[in-house]
Amino acid sequence: MKNILLVVALLAISFSNAQAFEGKGDTKFQVGANFQEYATGINVSYDYGLGENMSVGLSSTYTLGISDGLDADFGDRFDLKARFNANLGNVINIDENFDFYPGLSLSLKNFGGHVGARYFFSQGFGVYSEASFPLAKYSNDKSKVGYYIHNQFAFNIGAVFNL
Repeated sequence: MKNILLVVALLAISFSNAQAFEGKGDTKFQVGANFQEYATGINVSYDYGLGENMSVGLSSTYTLGISDGLDADFGDRFDLKARFNANLGNVINIDENFDFYPGLSLSLKNFGGHVGARYFFSQGFGVYSEASFPLAKYSNDKSKVGYYIHNQFAFNIGAVFNL
């Protein structure tokens, strides 16, 4: 019984010390699944805090499964984005473990936006979800596979880690 109480107490302390975004110098690494209409894949991202409510970073997606009829090589399956986030968790003040972040990204495929949320269960681990969408595509040529992969609404979900 004492062991169970000790574990519960340690978990409660670790949950109370979690904080979603700490501001300047804060670093986050996210890894998760990417879902698009014509493809599914893996998404990884890294964010670095510039100020109390701003961060910049990189995000990359590689599609593993694509729809039948699309013939994609490595260049079509891979995308890399530079991103800017406005971390608003402490502004909307839902919970200190929660961060809401809208942002913009410039990628190899398009200029786009994203909206995401993170929730931390402990000081170093949490979950995230993120929706991204193109605002300006580099090409509207429907005969190319790049029009269908990474140039549409996408949803990411996975784990986030404090570094």
